[in-house]
Amino acid sequence: MNKWTLTRRAALAATAAALAFATPSWAGEQMADSIHFLIPGGAGGGWDGTARGTGEALTEAGLVGKVSYENMSGGGGGKAIGYLIENAASNHGTLMVNSTPIVIRSLTGVFPQNFRDLTLVAGTIGDYAAIVVGKDSPINSMEDLLAAYRADPRGTAVGGGSVPGGMDHLVAAMVMEAAGEDPTAFKYIPYDAGGKAMAALLSGEIAALSTGFSEAIDLANAGEVKIIGVTADARVDSYPDAPTMKEQGLDTTFVNWRGFFGAPGLPEDKLAAYQDALAKMYDTPEWEEVRARNGWVNIHNSGDDFRAFLEHQEQAIGDLMKKLGFL
Repeated sequence: MNKWTLTRRAALAATAAALAFATPSWAGEQMADSIHFLIPGGAGGGWDGTARGTGEALTEAGLVGKVSYENMSGGGGGKAIGYLIENAASNHGTLMVNSTPIVIRSLTGVFPQNFRDLTLVAGTIGDYAAIVVGKDSPINSMEDLLAAYRADPRGTAVGGGSVPGGMDHLVAAMVMEAAGEDPTAFKYIPYDAGGKAMAALLSGEIAALSTGFSEAIDLANAGEVKIIGVTADARVDSYPDAPTMKEQGLDTTFVNWRGFFGAPGLPEDKLAAYQDALAKMYDTPEWEEVRARNGWVNIHNSGDDFRAFLEHQEQAIGDLMKKLGFL
């Protein structure tokens, strides 16, 4: 064996050792073979983006072998929830994404089930809400939108990708109340997730769209909309050009959590594997890339902490909806 070969082998060994120390301890530690993500709304909405972004991070980080996705719209999310409950035994490999609307729609009776009827896996992120207008709209601020509304209330509709009384509607109502308007009087038009709502905005059917901030960022980066207000306390680094509601004199903030649920009766070992994968995901550069790209906030609640979080929100949202006249 010549000197070059020995030197080359020594260099390779040193490189391998350096990589071993530089790689996190979980690397290569696959938590689950596969996950099937059930998405209760159409393509282009917040649930869709959350499921696909989470799946991307889990697989690219090596925490999950492979992922698949299924969009199941209907009933404000109720169709997917009903399906998961009715077919629980055959869906132990499925995680359903959901968010604040599972609380809202249970309170309003849109569907009879609530989060207690499912296996609570983990809350994962928060997403601010935003109001956007079309790229060619004469409206450039919340002040402009409110002036248009006051001049022509019925002709200045706000749309959203959720049912009446749902998340997008509730956020728009909170903004109207903060502006001193009747939060139950403005015209709200619901659409099935973000894609159809966006088409309505571009066609002029609605004057503004209430949506998640991550979807708003994607649309703004594509040059399709202007973000005229976000419900964060301060401007968000992922899109600093978006003004907050507070800086425009509207004292309202809101962050919508998103997380994952399993079928009732999900085996403990499966539940633990999914929870471990999601917990480890936060420490990966793959997740940070997805999170930053979408402007999400890390909000991790697992197991009993997730249940306590949801029960607190159920109380707070219920009180707010009564105040706004939705209950």
